[in-house]
Amino acid sequence: MTFAVLIMAKSPIPGQVKTRLSPPFSPTEAARLAHAAIEDTLAAAAASGAHRVLVALAGDPAPIGPPLTDCEHFPQRPGTLGQRLDHAFATCWAATRSPAVVVGMDTPHVTAQLLGECVELTRTSAATAALGLAHDGGFWSLAFREQPVPVLHRVAMSRPDTGALTQRELRTAGVRVALAPQLEDVDDAESARRVAAAAPTTRFAREYRRLTRAPADRGAAGD
Repeated sequence: MTFAVLIMAKSPIPGQVKTRLSPPFSPTEAARLAHAAIEDTLAAAAASGAHRVLVALAGDPAPIGPPLTDCEHFPQRPGTLGQRLDHAFATCWAATRSPAVVVGMDTPHVTAQLLGECVELTRTSAATAALGLAHDGGFWSLAFREQPVPVLHRVAMSRPDTGALTQRELRTAGVRVALAPQLEDVDDAESARRVAAAAPTTRFAREYRRLTRAPADRGAAGD
C-alpha cells in the first residue's frame, strides 16, 4: 500500500523542547534526548516502506542536521497544536495524494512495522482512519486513508482525555475510526526511563544511558 509518513517535530533547542524533562535533566540534556528521539522516528519512517516522509517542523532545521536532509520538511504554521496538525495533514495530502500516518517525536520506540500497521488498518478494516492512543490519554498516531478531515483544531490537546476527544470529533465528522496499538509517550523523566528500558537499542535509550549511566534493559522495541 502506498502511503506517506508525516512527522510533527520541534527543533531540539535547549530550553524550548522537552521542558518537562527538566528536572532532573538539564535543558541541554533534554534537548539531546529530543534530538535522539527525532533520529529514531526518522529512522522508523525511512524503514516503513513509505514512499514519502515529510516533516512538519517547528523551529530551525539546523540543530537536527543530516537526518532531516534526507526527507522533505516544511514549517509548521502558527497556532494551537490542533491547528498545526490540521495544516500539516492538509499539506501532506496536497503533496502526496496518498494515505498518511502522522506521528510526533514523543515515541522514539515506534517501529517501522507499527507505522505501516496504522495505515494498513485503514485498508483492511471498515474504518477510514486509525487512531493510536497513548497511555497518558492522548494519542501518538493518526492515519487517514483518504483526504484528512480537519477536526483536530477542535480538540483540546495535552489532556488526559485528548485521545477520547479526538475519537469523538472524528466520529462526529462521519469518519470511521479503528484503534491502533497503544504506546507510551515520553512526557517526563519517569516515562523516559520506561521507554528507554523497553527499547534499549534505540538512539534515545543510548542517550538516556549516557546521561544517567543506567544499564541496558533487554525489553523489546515497540509493542
